[in-house]
Amino acid sequence: MDWTAYVDGYCERIAPGLWGEPLNDLTNLAFLVAAAAVWWRAHGARTGRTLAVLVGLVFLASTVFHLTATRWGGAADSGFILVFVLYYAAMFPHVFLRVRLKLSWLAAPAFVVLTVAMAALGGGLYLPALVGLVVFAGVLLYARDPYWTHFAIAGALFALSLAFRSIDGVACGDFPTGTHFLWHLLNALVLYVVSKAMISKEKAPSPT
Repeated sequence: MDWTAYVDGYCERIAPGLWGEPLNDLTNLAFLVAAAAVWWRAHGARTGRTLAVLVGLVFLASTVFHLTATRWGGAADSGFILVFVLYYAAMFPHVFLRVRLKLSWLAAPAFVVLTVAMAALGGGLYLPALVGLVVFAGVLLYARDPYWTHFAIAGALFALSLAFRSIDGVACGDFPTGTHFLWHLLNALVLYVVSKAMISKEKAPSPT
């Protein structure tokens, strides 16, 4: 496979070149804003800072991809999103359900299995993340943890984000810029919401 091959996967891009997707490039800054906000909320906490760094890497990889429009850029973009998701999945049982960290990390390979299975069934690479948000919300609702609302909101935002990502090509005739830039804006908000929830929960007093 030629990793340097040109990728024309978005409505806004009509030719190779660094500035072929100006709106998609500009809206990537939303990830940088989200990373800075998460870092500020972390107040030095290790988990929060790790989340902030991972959001920052999503910003970097997505920006590089939309600037270069290459296969390697696309792989980096998807790869860093997956790293964030796997880290979050691994930490969720530990932070929200007080599962021991050694056991909590098993959630990461479990999510990989879910992703592979859903991809094989035609569900794509991002649908498992939506399923994960719904599951997190349901688990916390059952546990009567008020943080379930954060994941319900994040799930709704991500569902809308996926819809805009899916119709980018279809809407091209009416909207020359496409709708992919809305995927960036909404996803940055989703990453901030779930990161804020984890940071706040980790700082909350343990139940007696």
